[in-house]
Amino acid sequence: MKQDADPDLEMRVKSKAKPALFAIIPILLCTLAAGVQAQGKRMIIFDQDASGPGGTDMMSLLVLLQDPDVDVLGVTVVTGDGWRDEEVAHALRLLELVGRTDIPVVSGAAFPLVRTQQWTLEWEKLYGSVTYLGAFSQRPNSHGPFDVPPLREGNPTTKAADEDAAHFLVRMVKAHPHEVSIYAGGPLTNIALAISLYPQFAEMTNGIFIMGTSILPRTDTPEFANDPRHEFNVWFDPEATHIVLRAHWPIIQITTVDVSLETQLTQEMYDQIAKVQTPVAQYIAKYAHPGRGPLWDELAAASWIDPSLITNIKKTYMDINLDRGAGYGQILIYSDKVKPDLDVQMVNAQMDVDVKKFDDLFVKLMTGPTPGAHNPLMLKVADSAK
Repeated sequence: MKQDADPDLEMRVKSKAKPALFAIIPILLCTLAAGVQAQGKRMIIFDQDASGPGGTDMMSLLVLLQDPDVDVLGVTVVTGDGWRDEEVAHALRLLELVGRTDIPVVSGAAFPLVRTQQWTLEWEKLYGSVTYLGAFSQRPNSHGPFDVPPLREGNPTTKAADEDAAHFLVRMVKAHPHEVSIYAGGPLTNIALAISLYPQFAEMTNGIFIMGTSILPRTDTPEFANDPRHEFNVWFDPEATHIVLRAHWPIIQITTVDVSLETQLTQEMYDQIAKVQTPVAQYIAKYAHPGRGPLWDELAAASWIDPSLITNIKKTYMDINLDRGAGYGQILIYSDKVKPDLDVQMVNAQMDVDVKKFDDLFVKLMTGPTPGAHNPLMLKVADSAK
């Protein structure tokens, strides 16, 4: 037999339930806000020939890490300025030093698709010396492709992810369709391999942002004054560049040599950064060198964060010379009237930058806290490894 409800008991239960409900509401709101904030971050994969310590490769990674609105899904490493395995170690160590070991570092291509070191050296005998050969350079301190010498900043204790770069790139893009930007600061081998694995890879991204190519730079630097259409990142693996430039990206944004030459780490910028006692600022203070040359890759990363830095964009069709003669690896550009009938793509080639605005953004990022940092290492730990 059902008992009648006790109105006093019902009132007491309701009175207790209301405060509990009101206590939960702020928690729910905070959780929802955190979810919205996480969703609002722009996702990017950082593909780079991660030479280090310091230098343009590493500092461009810092540009992205220092922006609180950027989610770096991973660092994929390719041979270029140096050999892949040593570059992987530099990337791992940088993430240790700034407290971002949650970001995976993924090994990519150890060699270009077709070009080899020996063939390139023989090619030079026929067509003349190349100013910069990256990993192919033969210096007193050169080493083999799979050797990792002791690092100046200390060797990493963390390891690379148990996956190759091409599969990682494809997996991330499939997990976040049309949301992931691809930053490409080195040769394009990893990206070409991802396209080969998954032909819809380019279309499924939010676009590719390349540091590379050279159109007609205003400079007396011998590397470009004598050969204005030669640029290392695309020259090192021409076949990969061809594959990437022919793919159907939502956007192809290119930071050219032309615009990069307008930038530099000035002494004033360096001094502003060096006086700040954070792991990022002290890394730059120790390993960066003002006046050493353009901020090539830093500009590519910064202009992805803030496109308004760029004041002049040249829209053009672009490809690369695959003839194995003197012009192998040089950039080809076309207007709409003269472009080939084949599947060439329009690119946005950056030509000029608001230098003051870029400098200010770079200093602001490098002197701020590192979002998401946990247990960063102090540089004195690296010093003990010398």
